[in-house]
Amino acid sequence: MRQKKGFVLREVCGENVIVAEGLEVINFNKMLSLNESAAFCWKRAAALGDFTVDDLADALCEEYEVSRDTAAADVEAMLAQWQKIGVVE
Repeated sequence: MRQKKGFVLREVCGENVIVAEGLEVINFNKMLSLNESAAFCWKRAAALGDFTVDDLADALCEEYEVSRDTAAADVEAMLAQWQKIGVVE
């Protein structure tokens, strides 16, 4: 999986949000607000390029005090939402 081109993480009024930039995503009229751990995952995914659920779950376990099972379940749910709105492929 990878992030779709044209989506970036920005801080807006103290909130982490994914916004669309560029012509590739001109029809995307949403902002996706992320909590701290989701923003961490977005940044890690950007650094990796291609990534898996396991990659992000492992990163969460390294960064936060969370069990592997909880991290994997949370990442799966988050990625399902990201796929549904079209910011990852």
